[in-house]
Amino acid sequence: MTEPPAAIPALSERDRTRLAWWVLGGCFLAFTLSASLMHAYTVFLLAFVVEFGWTRAEASIAYSVGQVVAGVSSPLAGGLADRLGSRRMVMLGGCLLALGLLLSAFAQTLWQVVVLYGVVMTLGANFVGMVVFVPLISRLFATRRGMAVSVLQSANGVGRAISAPVAQLLVSGMGWRNAYLLLAAVLTVLVPLARLLPRREREPPAAGATAGVRDWTLAEAAATWQFWVLGLVYMLTSIGSFLVSLHQMAFAVGMGFEPLYAAGVLGLGAFLALPGVIVTGTLSDRIGRETAALVTYGISIFGVACALFIEDSSQHVMFWLHACFFGITWGARGPAITAKTADLFPGPRLGTILGVITIGSGLGAGIGSWAAGLLFDLTGSYRLGFWLSMAAYALGALAFWTLRRPVKC
Repeated sequence: MTEPPAAIPALSERDRTRLAWWVLGGCFLAFTLSASLMHAYTVFLLAFVVEFGWTRAEASIAYSVGQVVAGVSSPLAGGLADRLGSRRMVMLGGCLLALGLLLSAFAQTLWQVVVLYGVVMTLGANFVGMVVFVPLISRLFATRRGMAVSVLQSANGVGRAISAPVAQLLVSGMGWRNAYLLLAAVLTVLVPLARLLPRREREPPAAGATAGVRDWTLAEAAATWQFWVLGLVYMLTSIGSFLVSLHQMAFAVGMGFEPLYAAGVLGLGAFLALPGVIVTGTLSDRIGRETAALVTYGISIFGVACALFIEDSSQHVMFWLHACFFGITWGARGPAITAKTADLFPGPRLGTILGVITIGSGLGAGIGSWAAGLLFDLTGSYRLGFWLSMAAYALGALAFWTLRRPVKC
């Protein structure tokens, strides 16, 4: 296997394209690994409940803290990526993830798990995630940005799909503490993956890029209404998604579906997100970011609406429609929204700009998942939450549609 060079020099179009795919592959694998480790918490949560006697709410605190930390630390990740480059960020993030895993193997109290997973590991994962990789990938695939970002973002779905079974096998076979130690050792894979990334990232624009494009700063971007609309879009989309996703299983069981059956149906829906993300991102290069996103918002709304028609466990068709149509668009708007951010605010400070904008995503995830549970406690049903999910999606679609015209420099 030939190792790509440390920097991106002046190359032929063919060599530049090949190198760009090398870099995308390295980013994809690194992001898959970090996402897998973070999604595996669902398995370790049950192990904590058994060993320490914590309630589900107590064991979930680390996850909730992680969502908030992921959102508020995005500007830090983006700013550091602009200064240090993606290679150094992967190494830094890998060290934080390894430290969190190693110390978690010896955790004895709830606050230790909250700090190690919710803060240390979440920061590490943010340094090996979308905010760090998107600026680099956006420059390398200037004319196919939507496709490249969608491939990168699908790594989160791959990590989500493989994390639970792998983590469960490890926990069942060697106990959760030894599983943490083994996963920490696995992170050494990040060293060769980091070497697939360029040492310097101020390379000339990729073929097909427009010459003389303005290099935006955070202050300049924040002075535009498009910047704030993008933040609102991220937040509304996350609210719409997390008003449903975190409570799908509880809703299905409450309707009378057998838990294992419900998990299988919802699992298939989650798997459909992988092709959904890639197709939507690629489509956004051809029909426009706004139109592609509008389609996915409509599909998500239809999927949520199907759940409103479920009255009991005899309505298998509606349950399948809900799982598949909601699942196939999970994360599918991400590539279009992220690529749109790169379209509007290109330049060496894109990581910083994207990091600040994506605070809205973390806030929306926290608001949506918390509000769904609160509404259920108040009304005894998830239906009001589902209606609000559709409303949030509709408002997000409307806000994103306003971005179809470029920013005036």
